[in-house]
Amino acid sequence: MRILIVSEDVPYPSMGGLAKHALVLARALVRAGNEVDFLGGSQHPIEVAGAEGQFGGRFFGELSGHLAGWKEHSLGVFLPPKRIWLARCFARRIMRRARDYDVTHYHGHIPNVASYIPADVNFVQTRHDQGSDCLIHIRFRDGEVCTRLDPADCAGCITTRPNSLQRVISSSAVDCYRRDVARAFRRHKTVFVSEMLRRNFARTAGPADWGAVVHNFVDLESLRAALAATRARSREESSGVEVFVAAKLWPPKGVTSFLRTLLPRLPRGMHVTIAGDGPDEPRLRSDYEGEHVKFLGWCAPDETLRLAANADRIVVPSVWEEPCATTVFEGLLLDKPTFALARGGTPELAIYARRADQLRLHADMESLVEDLVNFRPTDATRAELNGAGGVEYAIQRLLAIYRAPRSSIRS
Repeated sequence: MRILIVSEDVPYPSMGGLAKHALVLARALVRAGNEVDFLGGSQHPIEVAGAEGQFGGRFFGELSGHLAGWKEHSLGVFLPPKRIWLARCFARRIMRRARDYDVTHYHGHIPNVASYIPADVNFVQTRHDQGSDCLIHIRFRDGEVCTRLDPADCAGCITTRPNSLQRVISSSAVDCYRRDVARAFRRHKTVFVSEMLRRNFARTAGPADWGAVVHNFVDLESLRAALAATRARSREESSGVEVFVAAKLWPPKGVTSFLRTLLPRLPRGMHVTIAGDGPDEPRLRSDYEGEHVKFLGWCAPDETLRLAANADRIVVPSVWEEPCATTVFEGLLLDKPTFALARGGTPELAIYARRADQLRLHADMESLVEDLVNFRPTDATRAELNGAGGVEYAIQRLLAIYRAPRSSIRS
C-alpha cells in the first residue's frame, strides 16, 4: 500500500511517545513492503530528529499553526473558533497530499480534523491522549484525575477563577469542539490506543460505534538487542538495586510524588535513575538529586531502552490516566518487575506480562512504594518473548483497518 503518516509532533530534537510511535510504525510498514511517506510539522527540518527521524520514505514538513495560542491564557477563555479553524487548516494541508495515497494515517492532537477530510478519502486517525473531549488533552486538574463532564467546568482549566462571561465562552468552545470530534469519528475510521480512551470518550459523546482499539507497541528488534546486553551484564558483579523511571518531568507523570514518598523509606543500596526532561526538571534536581537519585535529562530511545534493560525494577509513577504507556510495555517485555498505579489504560497491559506477578498495580503512591521497597524477586517460570506487543504484530491489525470500510473496524 501507499501510506501517508501524519503527525505535527514530528520532528523535534527530543520527541515524545506519540512521535516515536508514529516513526516506529512508519519504519515497520516500510519493512513490510509498503511505500510510506511522512507529513509532519514545519517547525524543524527532519534532520533534527537524527537517526530516529529516518524511516525509509520522504518527509514533508508542511503542518503549521498548531503552536499558536490565540491569547487564550491572557484572555482566560477557550475560544470557540480556534480548534475548528486549526482542524480546517490541517485538513487543507493533508488534502494536498492525501489523494496520492491508499490511506492517510494521522497521529496528533487535532481529532476533529477528520470532520473536514472528504468522506471518500481513506483516512484513519489514532487517538493517543484524552484530547477527544478534553481541551488540555490530559483530563488532569488540581493534581487529580478529572472526571467532570459539564463543559462549563472546563473554564477552570484556562483560568483559575473564571467569571460568568469566561465560563459561558469556554463552555461554548468545549461543547462545539466535542460535537465536532464526534462528527469526525462518525465520518472516518478511528483507532484508540486503549479501551479506556474509547470508554472515556463515550462519557461525553454517548454510546456508539466510535472505533477500534489497538494498543501501543514496541520495536522488538531494539528490545531484543537490549535484552542481549542485559544477559551479558547479568554475569557481572551487581551492586544494590537499580530502579529506572522514564518520564516527562511535569506533574501528571508523578515523579515528584514518587520521590517524595520513596526517599524517606529508601533502602540502603537502592538507586533511582530518571530519564526525561520537562518543566519540573530544575526543581526536581534541586530537591532530590544526590547519591541515590540521578537525573539524566532527555535520552534517545535506544539509550532509554538500554537503561531499562539494565535496571532491576521499572517504575511508571504517572498519576494521570496513562492511555497506553510505552514504558510499561518495555518493562514487561524486558521481563522486569514493573510498578504502576492501577488507573487509565495501564491495567489493560497485563496481557503482555511475561509472568503473572510482573505488572504490579497499586491504588496509590504509598502502596506502590511499599511494594517497591519490600519486593523480593522470585524464580517463577518466565515465558519466552513472542510477537505480542511488537510493532509487526500490530501492523497486521492496522493494515486490516486501512483496507476495511468505516463500519467494520470496531474490535
